[in-house]
Amino acid sequence: MRKIPGRATIYTAACFAISFFILAAAAAANTGTLEQPPERQFGDWRVSNLGAEPSTLNPITSTDAPASQIQAYIYESLLKRDSKSMQLAPELADHWEISEDHLEFTFYLKKNISWEDGDPFTARDVVFSYERIMDPKVDAAHLRNYYKDIQKVEALDEYTVRFHYRIPYFLALEFCGGMPIVPAHLFKEGEDFNQHPIMRKPIGTGPYKLQSWETGKQIVLVRNENYWGEKPAIKKLLFRIITNQTVSLQVLKQGDLDEMSLLPMQWIRQTNTARFAREYKKLDYYSPRYNYIGWNMRRPPFDDKRVRQAMTMLIDRELIINKIFFGLGVVIDSPFYINSPEYNKDLKPYPYDPKAALALLNSAGWAGDGVLKKDGKPFELEFVISAGSKPAEQIATILQENLKEVGISMTIRKLEWAVFIQKIESGNFDACYLGWALGWESDPYQLWHSSQAEAKGSNFVGFKSEEADKLMDSARQEFDAPKRIKLYHRLQEIIYDEQPYTFLYTLKALVAVSSRFQNVEVYPMGLAPLYWWVPKVAQKYKDP
Repeated sequence: MRKIPGRATIYTAACFAISFFILAAAAAANTGTLEQPPERQFGDWRVSNLGAEPSTLNPITSTDAPASQIQAYIYESLLKRDSKSMQLAPELADHWEISEDHLEFTFYLKKNISWEDGDPFTARDVVFSYERIMDPKVDAAHLRNYYKDIQKVEALDEYTVRFHYRIPYFLALEFCGGMPIVPAHLFKEGEDFNQHPIMRKPIGTGPYKLQSWETGKQIVLVRNENYWGEKPAIKKLLFRIITNQTVSLQVLKQGDLDEMSLLPMQWIRQTNTARFAREYKKLDYYSPRYNYIGWNMRRPPFDDKRVRQAMTMLIDRELIINKIFFGLGVVIDSPFYINSPEYNKDLKPYPYDPKAALALLNSAGWAGDGVLKKDGKPFELEFVISAGSKPAEQIATILQENLKEVGISMTIRKLEWAVFIQKIESGNFDACYLGWALGWESDPYQLWHSSQAEAKGSNFVGFKSEEADKLMDSARQEFDAPKRIKLYHRLQEIIYDEQPYTFLYTLKALVAVSSRFQNVEVYPMGLAPLYWWVPKVAQKYKDP
């Protein structure tokens, strides 16, 4: 499965995993056509960790990074991005055509591809997948908004499919080409798509297939020996489900993991020995992702922007970066990648200023000596985080102390990932700590359009702005990049003023990879583990 271009993927620090496709979705794991060295040798396993249990492996209904990390090796799309050039290239499609008015996109499918169960891949699968995405009974609200301007998708013949748009969309090719595709022949009319067995037993066209899934323990993929394309060198991919980063590092040092994303403290202090340098390569890079605290605008007191602005000014973000992350990150104030032209660098981060924050709270009606109250009710909130995320716990503790100093009582609630996501999606929270991993090109519609504040859309905090909606709608039809960037800069000004999130930081990705792996390189969007291999003399695992 390719990560939908521009689609945001949810993660927390607990879900860091090697090659998160832009660190979260791991789609870089099989993105692009890379030239393989002639000495490439087959065999061995690659053992990775998952920071949480995937909720489902159905690529149309899944939203979390652990699921995307697994699906990246099983499912494919019509197009992919080349890991080096980041240009779109054919995958399941052989070639494509675009009409002059940008309203029709025709894909000509390769004819030698089968699903892993032997059934042929055809245009029927593409049409069926689109119809499921658009079916309101299917849990695909996070995808549906990207395809809402399509009038129809039709199979012209068994190996030709055409997307018809009612209005132009600047990311139309990427979204049509990157759409998740499932095997239509496995589904019967009237079945509950959301609960179909494919959620635990995925069937794809990709280079790997599911061998086993032991809940709470591990997921094992084995190379698809009937794969239509060039087979990867590594025979098995084993993903250990380890929710605690400290435990993950212990397992890595014991030699029972081949790779993992490190916490800054682990990077700086716990992996700087000569032995570690011999056994592992350490790689660092920035990728389009960020972390934030989301304020639920649907309920008081966070329905008042003065309160949200004050909350941001009560959080010492520089302290968090320096104390928790050893300075390996930058403060942000925008939902766009900080190194992209879309990022509005004219916006200056809100300062850490408790006095100014208290003045804002007073203006919003909150006052008191030692305990802030409004209409006799104390200012209290619950801050929900994903269990197993040490950075989330540290940030929550710092925030709790900062708020206590001005008379705000905050409780911290840790939840397992699946329960945590369910709580966020239902809107049953005051504040939460989360992160987004973005695509190579961004469309903020999924996160910020008012239409996405309902029906399990990704606008969890309930942000609504008529001007912001108009800006996003206009940007979607603007093919001139400078003009589109200008629209996005204005959008960021609105979000900056409203503060639905306290944007925290963009951190460096910090990765350790076993030295026995070859062809380990950092590309524009991260790592590409699909193309790694191990010399025979260094191979560690063999099948019984």
